[in-house]
Amino acid sequence: MSDLTINRLDSRTADFEARLAELLDRAPEADPTVTAVVADIIAAIRSRGDDALVEYTNRFDRRSVASAAELEIPKAAREAAWQSLAPQLRAALEAAAERIRAYALHQRLDSWEFTDAHGNRLGQKVTPMDRAGLYVPGGKAAYPSSVLMNAIPAKVAGVGELVMVVPASGGEVNPVVLGAAHLAGVDRVFTIGGAQAVAALAYGTRTIPAVDKIVGPGNSYVAAAKRLVFGKVGIDSIAGPSEIAIVSDGKTDPRWIAMDLFSQAEHDEVAQSILISPDAAHLDAVLAAMNARLAELPRADIVRQSIAGRGALILVRDLDEAADVANRIAAEHLELSVEDPRALLDKIRHAGAVFLGRHAPEAFGDYCAGPNHVLPTSRAARFSNPLGVYEFQKRSSLIEVTPAGAKVLAGIAGTIADAEGLQAHAASARDRG
Repeated sequence: MSDLTINRLDSRTADFEARLAELLDRAPEADPTVTAVVADIIAAIRSRGDDALVEYTNRFDRRSVASAAELEIPKAAREAAWQSLAPQLRAALEAAAERIRAYALHQRLDSWEFTDAHGNRLGQKVTPMDRAGLYVPGGKAAYPSSVLMNAIPAKVAGVGELVMVVPASGGEVNPVVLGAAHLAGVDRVFTIGGAQAVAALAYGTRTIPAVDKIVGPGNSYVAAAKRLVFGKVGIDSIAGPSEIAIVSDGKTDPRWIAMDLFSQAEHDEVAQSILISPDAAHLDAVLAAMNARLAELPRADIVRQSIAGRGALILVRDLDEAADVANRIAAEHLELSVEDPRALLDKIRHAGAVFLGRHAPEAFGDYCAGPNHVLPTSRAARFSNPLGVYEFQKRSSLIEVTPAGAKVLAGIAGTIADAEGLQAHAASARDRG
């Protein structure tokens, strides 16, 4: 088997800036052809509801469903799926769920108020959403971790009803996914997928209840559907390919670093794995370890393509410059595999999740560390956040004004309203003064 091909960059070379920019040019864009297909599907769901949903489900998932009522998996079946899992797997899922829940409890926002100098009470009321929708990918793979990471924050937030959709090719749903839904407290589960599932959650049908927000990953059709229904409902994000950046001081076992890079590359051919280090010999050693360990992976062909297309080894002058490059990458996952990760953390501004030290691989974050693994990709960490409890809570401003306070505010509001040419605003304010 031939050695891996990977991009090599050096911050000292004249073409570094151009090559780094090219490497990071990977923002998710809508495919016009996919968008057109999805728009037709959404229109059909809106106009024909359950009938269109059944039609698409039978066509795309190779099923023979007669009515939409057959698409729901009852609670007893989800519990039976949970009981069917091996005891060791149940214990692992329970441990992960507890850690995710414990972390989420720290994120929960509370209402607050204060009184200003004029006796006016101002504040913010925090309330959970009434209903949220969770999209879980189907196919051959099973992602119980995604169920836990999306469902548990919603339940901690106090969402009234959590509705999960999952495609069931041939009518089969992985029991691990159903078991995770039971463990996380999902209220209803429907075996639907694709753009039609997103449309049903957004607009509702006789069988599928309309939700307030849709979260969870999916393919390009799911992503396009989320784009098109945004505004009718909230969405978490439009996720791009998975990615990892690692800053290493050269003292971490190269074999560890190699497998950390592979942990993202094995997702798909367009995933991105980047190592940044001031130690040229270490970069060489990691590449040698990657070549040695590639044979351990069942998904080696996917890894090889991912590393060749989007992977990189970046040589920098020092760890300060490594932090600067990491900030420009703004990776979904950032490992600080260095002697003093806390000192380097002070220099990090942009990352979805930061893993500190040599014993914190990104894989812990994917499954059981506690923080959410739904993270901003494609440099969106510059302005976006991990999924959390706050995504399922709404904030309403509170304004309670005393007669004395009204006299003060009337003058301020009236003057500004006059300047904007809005006389009804000015009069409404001055009526109270």
